[in-house]
Amino acid sequence: MAKPKRPPQFPTRGEIAKFIAGAEGETSRREIARAFNVKGEDRARLRSLIKEMQADGAVRRAGPKKIASADALPPVLAVDIMSVDDDGDMLCLPSSWEGETEPPIIRLSRKAASEIKPPPGVGDRLLARLSPAGDDGYDARIIRPLGRGAHKFLAVFRKTKGGGVAEPVERRARNKFSIDSANARDARDGDLVWVEAQPQRGGGLARARVREIAGHVDDRAAYSLIALAAHEAPVEIPREVVEEAARVKPPTLDGRIDLRAAPLLTIDPEDAKDHDDAVWAVRDDDPKNEGGFKVVVAIADVSWFVRPGSKLDREAQRRGNSIYLPDRVVPMLPERLSNDLCSLKPDVDRPAIAVEMTIDASGVKRRHRFMRIMMRSHAKLSYGDAQKLIGDRKAAGLIAETVHALHDAFETRWKERAKRAPLDLDLPERKIILNEDGAVARIIRRERFDAHRLIEEFMILANVAAAETLEQKRTPQIYRVHDAPDPEKLNSVRDYLDDLGYSLVKGAPRPSNFNQLLRIAAERGQQEMISDVVLRAQRQAVYSTENLGHFGLALPRYSHFTSPIRRYADLTIHRALVRACGLGEGGQTDEDSARLSRTAGLISDTERRAVAIEREAADRYLAAYLEAHVGEEFSGRIRGVTRFGLFVMLDETGADGFVPARALGDDRFDFIEQRHALVGARTGAYFRLGEAVKVKIVEAAPLRGGLVFEMLSEPREDPDFRPRPRREQGYKPRAKSKAKKRR
Repeated sequence: MAKPKRPPQFPTRGEIAKFIAGAEGETSRREIARAFNVKGEDRARLRSLIKEMQADGAVRRAGPKKIASADALPPVLAVDIMSVDDDGDMLCLPSSWEGETEPPIIRLSRKAASEIKPPPGVGDRLLARLSPAGDDGYDARIIRPLGRGAHKFLAVFRKTKGGGVAEPVERRARNKFSIDSANARDARDGDLVWVEAQPQRGGGLARARVREIAGHVDDRAAYSLIALAAHEAPVEIPREVVEEAARVKPPTLDGRIDLRAAPLLTIDPEDAKDHDDAVWAVRDDDPKNEGGFKVVVAIADVSWFVRPGSKLDREAQRRGNSIYLPDRVVPMLPERLSNDLCSLKPDVDRPAIAVEMTIDASGVKRRHRFMRIMMRSHAKLSYGDAQKLIGDRKAAGLIAETVHALHDAFETRWKERAKRAPLDLDLPERKIILNEDGAVARIIRRERFDAHRLIEEFMILANVAAAETLEQKRTPQIYRVHDAPDPEKLNSVRDYLDDLGYSLVKGAPRPSNFNQLLRIAAERGQQEMISDVVLRAQRQAVYSTENLGHFGLALPRYSHFTSPIRRYADLTIHRALVRACGLGEGGQTDEDSARLSRTAGLISDTERRAVAIEREAADRYLAAYLEAHVGEEFSGRIRGVTRFGLFVMLDETGADGFVPARALGDDRFDFIEQRHALVGARTGAYFRLGEAVKVKIVEAAPLRGGLVFEMLSEPREDPDFRPRPRREQGYKPRAKSKAKKRR
């Protein structure tokens, strides 16, 4: 590959990403430094920048010293065959995968597998050449076999006379594995076990051995356990960390501002156990700020209890954040802190770090100040409780007055928000409700009230104030960044929107441009469809020491300050504020400051891990719930299109399932990337991303979290379609027999 022209200054993120994308598969930091003539002390700066790019998903780690483009697997890759589908095609996984989310689907067709002798089977490792095959997959062609793989996967152990059978919980691993008694490691029937494939002689089931026992399938929390184990997330907090938490003491009033008489109150979901933020607002009595407000946001002072370098600190950083599952919360901090000393419970003294913000009549923040306080929550309100008070302006009493003042301040602040025009993706949110036995009782769609928006808006304002203060004080910090959409993704989105009769501005769009699209889509009854497409165009928000701004919120700087009980990022901001504002003990140390770039990468990884775990656990609970509804029809929407089929989300429950392309009808459906559609080669009829459809559930596999649907809706007709000659459609003429050739 030709080297790029060496720039006169340090390379930008875009230049580095372009170089990596142009590399043949993978490259290294040394090759990047050589290409851009980075020398001396700038090498450390380059190393930090590449780590941040890895953290925000711009590039990915492809090995101990290798880096690759994040958007695609390399063209040549070692893969392990995990299962064989009903058509005889083999489903593979990368032999090594650094991502926190599921790896892409890699399909080795039966024809491609037959090109080598003997043909490969489940458990084999191959060096393969990959080609993109849709929104979420690749086709593979074999370069050469590499022997047996050692891919570790989670399975359910079923006891047999000669040992047992392992049934993988990975949704794409359809085959069972035989385990002899010598390799069962005392596993009992129904145990969740980590296994790896073993060499196989002759026919029959592929063989495997148990490496570790993770739990039991009859555990009422098996679905969460599987998701946690599959991503190797820490669950139990070590005893020494719990003991350290038991020894911590709450602070005295010394050095703190006493706000115990102020009517600060918490507003949270009904089932919340930890309350890390409280709010209060009053009209500003300054005649120079007529119509303005003073708003106080108080956040639990976790930095007092969790000191840098302590066992509590190391464990919190290892976890990165709390994980919220249908049946449990896996907390970042021990319960003594998360549910007690750091929780802003009503009518008890609690230490907090507060920011007092003055906003004017147009909603603009004029000034703010941070302080360490002692507070006493005057009420614990649910969002529903707060909304009732918002709607009842005649309600009297201190709590009602405070809620009314908060809402008035929120409406003032909303004016500024309208001018800022952040991305307005109000996507539906669902919650899984379990019964006493741990089974799914129902799925509810969360309502959004002004009470929700009120809290969100004041938390955003407090986060902005934190980022601004640390910049003014020249104190290193971790930003919450959301970069502008990737130009290549935007081009793909434009093609799709053009096909639907929409137009997105050329160049770099602003959030307001996307909002205009959404308003037009709402008028046409296509808001959910276009919302999905707009969401696909966005980059992932991550943590970084480099300020890239927050595109979605339309803010030039933004940091996470408001949830230190459940996010380590917020704890780092609290420590930075304590140091920058001279607020006493527990501030950022020099060692903390030097490690911030590494910390940003770690907590970006743990956040992605938590999102994957929460999604996979929900998928399993939903599959269990819908197992009783196999054979029933549901409305849904196409959320993904690949060469292999369609991913459909059900409207009622939000459950995702798969419709295989081979089951779509008599026509052969081809994937047309520019249209995000499967198009019939013979008829031109199509199924397109975002379309509303009817499906029937034909299979539900709770342990895998998998659902298979049958498509009931007919594909859309294309009036402009003109059939191509059969040869251009991919049909081959039937070969003449040897006898006919001889004649």
